[in-house]
Amino acid sequence: MIYQQTLYKVLKDHVKQKTIDKLNRYKKWEYGYNKEHDVVVISKTGKIGEIYEIQNLKIALPLIENCYKISNKKKEQRWQKFDYPKELARIKNVFDWDNYPTVFKEKWYDYIDEEFKRREEGFCFYNKGIPAYITGSHYMFLQWSKIDVGAADYRESNRLFFIFWEACKADERCYGMCYLKNRRSGFSFMASSELVHQATISFDSRYGILSKSGADAKKMFTDKVVPISVNYPFFFKPIQDGMDRPKTELAYRVPASKLTRRKLDQGEAPEDIEGLDTTIDWKNTGDNSYDGEKLKLLAHDESGKWERPDNILNNWRVTKTTLRLGSRVIGKCMMGSTSNSLDKGGDNFKKLYYASDVTKRNRNGQTSSGLYSMFIPMEWNYEGYIDTYGLPVFNTPQTKVYTPDGSLIYQGVIDYWENEVEGLKNDKDSLNEFYRQFPRSEKHAFRDETKQSLFNLTKIYEQIDYNEDLKRSGLITQGSFQWKNGVKDTAVEFMPNNNGRFRISWIPEHSLQNKSFLKNGLKYPANEHIGAFGCDSYDISGTVDGIGSNGALHGLTKFNMDSAPSNMFFLEYVARPQTAEIFFEDVLMACVFYGMPILAENNKPRLLYHFKRRGYRSYSMNRPDKTFNNLSVSEREIGGIPNSSMDIKQAHASAIESYIETYVGRINDGYGDMYFQRTLEDWAKFDVNNRTKFDASISSGLAIMACNKNMYRPVSVRQVKNLNLGIKKYNNEGLRSKII
Repeated sequence: MIYQQTLYKVLKDHVKQKTIDKLNRYKKWEYGYNKEHDVVVISKTGKIGEIYEIQNLKIALPLIENCYKISNKKKEQRWQKFDYPKELARIKNVFDWDNYPTVFKEKWYDYIDEEFKRREEGFCFYNKGIPAYITGSHYMFLQWSKIDVGAADYRESNRLFFIFWEACKADERCYGMCYLKNRRSGFSFMASSELVHQATISFDSRYGILSKSGADAKKMFTDKVVPISVNYPFFFKPIQDGMDRPKTELAYRVPASKLTRRKLDQGEAPEDIEGLDTTIDWKNTGDNSYDGEKLKLLAHDESGKWERPDNILNNWRVTKTTLRLGSRVIGKCMMGSTSNSLDKGGDNFKKLYYASDVTKRNRNGQTSSGLYSMFIPMEWNYEGYIDTYGLPVFNTPQTKVYTPDGSLIYQGVIDYWENEVEGLKNDKDSLNEFYRQFPRSEKHAFRDETKQSLFNLTKIYEQIDYNEDLKRSGLITQGSFQWKNGVKDTAVEFMPNNNGRFRISWIPEHSLQNKSFLKNGLKYPANEHIGAFGCDSYDISGTVDGIGSNGALHGLTKFNMDSAPSNMFFLEYVARPQTAEIFFEDVLMACVFYGMPILAENNKPRLLYHFKRRGYRSYSMNRPDKTFNNLSVSEREIGGIPNSSMDIKQAHASAIESYIETYVGRINDGYGDMYFQRTLEDWAKFDVNNRTKFDASISSGLAIMACNKNMYRPVSVRQVKNLNLGIKKYNNEGLRSKII
């Protein structure tokens, strides 16, 4: 199968070409967020070209007018670091430069000015016949940043990373990025490069580093930031105070950029130039790190690995204030990490990542966290599977393909990853650790440990992975139910709606919709033979903490001969509307539309009383483990099943376990048709001794019990007693009978 996923798409019609051309003519496109066209402009030339959409963020790139070619042959076109002229390499600092004759300086002014231009505006080069624009930050990383292996390789994934990061810097609504990454993706070096790049052109600014521990932050500073700074060319490198290789703080004094322009020949002396007064330092890990300070850039490394008592959420609430002045964002955070297991810091990072979704903004136009989330799957950024053009090798190549260091690539990264997964199938914790380190989806990145799982996590995660395939996304429709023409207790219609609370994977044909029959003057569901619902309800609209558990509803089909799928969950509803009455009506409309009964918990009875008042008592199933004569008065009145007894809890958990083993994950040569990711994830974390948090598990388990109610039907015990009727038996052998 050919891998077809892409990390971005080019938006052809987001802004009319006539509008682009008009504003380009007068260089009217300003760097920053353009509210009129809902696009973040990262061009600093006043002109824009292509508009990318990366992680739902629309970004306008500069208009490409001059693009560098290393060769006219497409096969030879790729990124290659430019040689640093030996004459300039001998110059260590701006004071050495000042001692050279004017004739020598004149020779190199154009070269130095061009480097400053690329640093500011970015750079374009032909890569395998296609123009590739890289930002100024990316250019500085590739051309002038020294990493552990020397010079960094060009990667397409990093090109998109830096474009997204430039948009985060340009957008005044944004505090930076929250980058969910795979191991060995180069984030620490890219963040270190960005620290030095920005610090060496900023006046009176502070730059900070945090990591999962103070020792890790210090190591990033001494092993990455300082070497990058030391190896900058003299025309980019300010004079620094103190040691050449400091351990705690890098302080820049005289700005080199001011000493390399033509105006130096006008007689200005170095001591007359204002110093940068800019520093880069690191802090020990803690909730209050950098509290009360003002930062231009915070490099937040390994933020998904903060373990108790340290909390990345608490720290971000503090450090976020260091990046703003009133309502104005004055600094940015470059945050990136793989994720620990959820109980070892991963859960807090997961909350922060999803609070950074650019599609969910408050009225000020900001995400809940203020950051913008970005995820790059491992196949785009895995060492050993990137070719000489910086492009990932997804599938096994048909011709010879080499890595930048000349190694032959024998197979595609997808095959490699799947082989690793297959080899770890019997070691669940190792498998989940591999998923977290090298995720192909956000779900992989936040995999939890398996030691407390009640159900078969291997099958659950097989199904989750299968559902993550892009081809499966069209099987779920989101929407709402409503009464036809707004008249209650008539017919119900389903309306697709991106904001709807229902997610469905099957709609019955028209003849089965709203199907019921009358018996003794009561309305009964006519599709009970096809399926049933399970529900975890709630009674109170509001709660003291303003949170409260969700209401949950699941629909499941039975084995049937109708035009309906068998043994498939077809509906998922996990939400808490503004009032409980809205939830009750949602549940009622779903039951009416599908013509199926519901098994709900009766310890929160308002839902069931709602059904009775509206004339739908017969839609509420009685508990299947008791005969009607043994039901309590309230159970006879409204139906439902309690969740308090241990027998019910065990039966409920066993029902889910049996369904997972039979219908979830890999089944023979295929996979199950359970497409609701939220329910699968809820099953993975389910704790039978603490069930209150697992709304989806409660309702889905009740749906399974409702569809298999015959399994729980009580069996009356037959007792056989010997009765003495007083009738004697005789032996009739011989002439006379004898009593036996």
